[in-house]
Amino acid sequence: MTGSPRKYPNPMESPGQLLELIRTSDGFTRSDLVEITGLARSTVTQRVDLLLAHDLVHEAGEAPSTGGRPPSIIRFNGEAGVVLVADLGATHARFAVTTLDAAVLAESGIDMLISDGPDVVLDMTLKTFETLLQESGVADSRVRGIGIGVPGPINFAVGRPSDPPIMPGWHDYPIGDRFAERFGVPVLVDNDVNIMALGEFWSTDPRPADMIFIKVGTGIGCGLIVDGHLHRGARGAAGDVGHIRIGDSQANCRCGNTGCLEAIAGGGALAAQLSEAGYDTKNSRDVVNLAGTGNAEAVAALREAGRKIGGMLAGVVNLLNPSVVVIGGDVAQAGQALLAGIREAIYRRSTTLNTSELQIRGSELGDRAGIIGAVALVIERILDPSVVDEAIQTNVGAVA
Repeated sequence: MTGSPRKYPNPMESPGQLLELIRTSDGFTRSDLVEITGLARSTVTQRVDLLLAHDLVHEAGEAPSTGGRPPSIIRFNGEAGVVLVADLGATHARFAVTTLDAAVLAESGIDMLISDGPDVVLDMTLKTFETLLQESGVADSRVRGIGIGVPGPINFAVGRPSDPPIMPGWHDYPIGDRFAERFGVPVLVDNDVNIMALGEFWSTDPRPADMIFIKVGTGIGCGLIVDGHLHRGARGAAGDVGHIRIGDSQANCRCGNTGCLEAIAGGGALAAQLSEAGYDTKNSRDVVNLAGTGNAEAVAALREAGRKIGGMLAGVVNLLNPSVVVIGGDVAQAGQALLAGIREAIYRRSTTLNTSELQIRGSELGDRAGIIGAVALVIERILDPSVVDEAIQTNVGAVA
């Protein structure tokens, strides 16, 4: 067989479910699909023909013949459309156009301030999308969905920020509206750390059931993968660990409280600490660059920040018992100092059962985690079996 078939306990009930099976494999013949699903050959043929008619799968070569005409291999057609994604950070943004199987066709990164407000930032985002579509030679009509990450808490159900501390003017702003009006497709908006967590999860092979992703940049945030799914909490605010109080520090935090982890160990706090020591560190990237020169004070500051972050994470590890902890964000690019401090505290303060098989590693995607995660967010929505079935039935929709 061409894929890795296994028997399903219940038959595939719809073309959308059959597509989900096909797109998570290297391809199957029709005979493979009959064996895997337990469906009649005529039913499989009918559903494959529907998927072919809607350009969602294609015949990609032939499998070895067992006598007679070689059977065709049915594979997901990632070029059935494109996804537009934007990872909007506090001071920098990344944009991309990808296929439906997450292959990047064009991308760019620019410096921008989220504090400039939604009109300025979203106008820039729309113009960048249009430029990238032109560069990749893709017509607007082929856009199937849009994913956007922003550096603040999001009410995911409606795609609107909720009192974001570093995004003045963004509260309850309908971020997706102008993009939906322009392209007529679903627009999904989420917290930037959530999409980074999803990107790392999608890129990990094999995918773990439970993962903690920590972004250490200007601030500190956490994305939680629980039982294979992104956990957002009741109002989309799960993972806001940067505002957990640490020790008895009186450091002022931008949230209005004192002693928050972010105010002590975030990139902004480290930049201020090193600036007071006489170094030209205005932001988290300056801290990383200084540590990269081997500066002992910068390395020591990162190690101590790692210990504080790890102390907080030890409680999360004891609570959730994840299999993987991934450290990302600008400050995480400083090398082993931060990671070593985090590991030291987690292993010292978490139980043996929670840490005996725990992996603690740096991000594999770096600053592209948000882009890949935003693509995953959109693909999971527009290729959900129920969405595919509705599009096929009405002959319109996000994927047809």
